[in-house]
Amino acid sequence: MSGAENIGNIFKVPELKRRVLFTLGILAVYRLGAHIPTPGIDSAALVEIFARVQSTILGFFDMFSGGALSRLTIFALGIMPYISASIILQLLTIVSPYLARLKKEGEQGQKKITQYTRYGTILVSIIQSSGISMGLEAMKSPSGQAVVMEPGWSFRLMTILTLTAGTAFIMWLGEQITERGIGNGISLIIFAGIVAGTPAAIFQSLDLMGTGELQPLVMLVITVMMAFVVGAIVFSEGGQRRIPIQYAKRVVGRKMMGGQSSHLPLKVNTAGVIPPIFASSIIMFPATIAQFITHPWMQNISAALTPGNVIYSLIFIGAIFFFCYFYTAVIFNPVDVADNMKKHGGYVPGIRPGAKTAEYIDQVLSRITFFGAGYLSLICILPDYLIKYFNIPFYFGGTSLLIVVGVSLDTMQQIESHLVMRNYDGFVKKGRLRGRRG
Repeated sequence: MSGAENIGNIFKVPELKRRVLFTLGILAVYRLGAHIPTPGIDSAALVEIFARVQSTILGFFDMFSGGALSRLTIFALGIMPYISASIILQLLTIVSPYLARLKKEGEQGQKKITQYTRYGTILVSIIQSSGISMGLEAMKSPSGQAVVMEPGWSFRLMTILTLTAGTAFIMWLGEQITERGIGNGISLIIFAGIVAGTPAAIFQSLDLMGTGELQPLVMLVITVMMAFVVGAIVFSEGGQRRIPIQYAKRVVGRKMMGGQSSHLPLKVNTAGVIPPIFASSIIMFPATIAQFITHPWMQNISAALTPGNVIYSLIFIGAIFFFCYFYTAVIFNPVDVADNMKKHGGYVPGIRPGAKTAEYIDQVLSRITFFGAGYLSLICILPDYLIKYFNIPFYFGGTSLLIVVGVSLDTMQQIESHLVMRNYDGFVKKGRLRGRRG
């Protein structure tokens, strides 16, 4: 069966068709909002400024917002305030008994945590938009044109209200995709923002090649590098450490049950694309504020937190390792897995069931998570330095490639599950897409 026929199967399943079209419609609304400007801004002056900062943290932030920041649209803050609030709430569940108790209460507790995350998103958005509004009033384009046409508290309050409302709306769009569409809504919104800037980057590169500012050999090296990174991501995301499991024989009625062998698949990168997204959000928060404040020491902070800088790289790698272990611990509990195995008569050969099995699984998971974090760090950091020294005029590094490929694999795996469940051929003829949350 051809690839076109496989894709056509999507529209033969009414529920899947509805979910896919709903997701595409929501993403279209998101992209439309990314072109509605914030009142009181001189767009031409802002374009002049961002033309000079594409390789800085602002260019990195602008990539995640799909170009909304460089145009200062109502979606300029993007979804990053929501991610920052999610990080804060997840960290607080460790130190707050109340939040830890909510987390164990199942669906009702999760609804309460989600509500607190929404409140946190609004608070983070207000803080970020306040810094941006005050920073914009002090900014001028290289030609001397002021960015803000009428500075003052009326502009600041309007900007805070507009950007905060835009982020709240994006948060709602993401939740609608997760609930009624296909895939993870927040991840797909970030995915859409990154992909939206790809055509412009391609045409810009072709124009520079035509004028001789960008050598064809350099562009070829960058293209090969990106292809290699994509291949490495696809290969590594499917990597597993399979722990063998043996089930003891038992008598059920008049039949002898059990005795078969199985395995417990542990992903090399259990946390998926979450660690780089969380790490980027953590760095973006102070770096964005520092970018708009003209005080010398704040400008030094902004320069240090620029992709390709050693300090930025060390902080980014440290944050990736932290969130790899943290998020893996949040979504995978070895004690629960060991208890479930024991209840069903399963055991790891040579390991005592119960606490010893949980300890063994935790040791294996910790080791492979270290390699998974190292792989993520290499993918996210190395392209930054290559692009920096090749003087590429746009930011499209390993983090963006990782998110694009990772979200694509996640979404395809969900579509594949819907198709296979209804006895349709999926995207892959030989074998099936491995679930990234196995």
